[in-house]
Order: sequence, then C-alpha cells, then structure tokens
Amino acid sequence: MIKNDTWIQTMAAQGMIAPFEPALVRQVQQPAATMPVISYGLSSYGYDIRLSPSEFRIFRHIPGTVIDPKNFNPENLEPTQLRQDDNGSYFVLPAHSYGLGVALERLEIPNNITTICIGKSTYARCGIIANLTPAEAGWRGYLTLEFSNSSSADCRIYASEGVVQLLFLEGEPCQVSYETRKGKYQDQAERVTLARV
Repeated sequence: MIKNDTWIQTMAAQGMIAPFEPALVRQVQQPAATMPVISYGLSSYGYDIRLSPSEFRIFRHIPGTVIDPKNFNPENLEPTQLRQDDNGSYFVLPAHSYGLGVALERLEIPNNITTICIGKSTYARCGIIANLTPAEAGWRGYLTLEFSNSSSADCRIYASEGVVQLLFLEGEPCQVSYETRKGKYQDQAERVTLARV
C-alpha cells in the first residue's frame, strides 16, 4: 500500500526524513522579494526531496575507456560548478549527458517500507529524466540521484529545490532488510557515491 501524508509526517517526526518540510513549498522569502522554487516537501502521497548544493558530477568520455560498474573509474565523472543568479543556485547538465547529484535530505527507511524515487514533471517537461531508484527497507543515508538530459539543449538543475519525489510502499515485514544484509550503499554521506560491487 502507498503511504499518505499523515503517515509520512508521523514517520518524519521519528527521523525518517531530515530536514523535513510539513507542506509543499512553492516559494521562499528572499531579503528583497518572494522567489518561486521548484516545489519540495510533503504532498498527498509522497515527499519531494531537494538536490543538495554540495556536489554534482557529469559523465565524460575518456578515449579508450569503458565505464565498468565492477571497476568504476572516478575519472569518468567530472565535478561541475554550482552557479548562482536571481533565479537561485543551479548546476548545468549539458545536452545528451548524464549526471549524478545527491539528496539534501537524509533518509532512514523503516523495515516494512521500500521507497521509490521518481522524477518531477517540471523537469520531465524540460527533457530531464530522473532514474527510477529504490531505497530498500532498512536503508539510511543520502540518496545519490541520477539524471539524464535527453534534450538537445543544456538544462539547469536547481540546488536546494525539489528534484524528485519519493513514494513510500508498505509491505509485509521482510526477512532480511538492507541494514541486516549490510548493503554496500548503507549510510551514504551527502556526497555522490560511485558504483560499487
């Protein structure tokens, strides 16, 4: 069963999401004016998390190399600069490229819940596809988020604003949780985590 806003708020108070916004935020107060943002926070049946300003990396081609998930070469990822203007802080994801960011919120998923991370329509309409990513029962840390720019234009991805939505699915308690089996991505820091085997 998909969990609703009441349940999400109750669990956030117990540490499932931090920091937590109890309503959908669509604008923030700046010193000079109110600024619209890509929404984040609690929605009816989900929670929109933000992209951390701490780091964003873009895949680049290194002639003669192949990206190998069993032996990942960090040289294939290039850090990109956080930029700022009157619209906010943002990273630029070049046309037809793939990038990795990290969530601003830390998650601690209960043992009877699996969380699915899906893209927001605002970005989808710009050609940005967020990879469908799970956070399994018992997982905790900062999600590494994956984005593909399928458009022929460079695109901004705003930091500290909504970037993906989490859906919380409840099931019967599992026999072995992510924590119990000592999953390789447990307790990720607020940094991009590379592929591991």
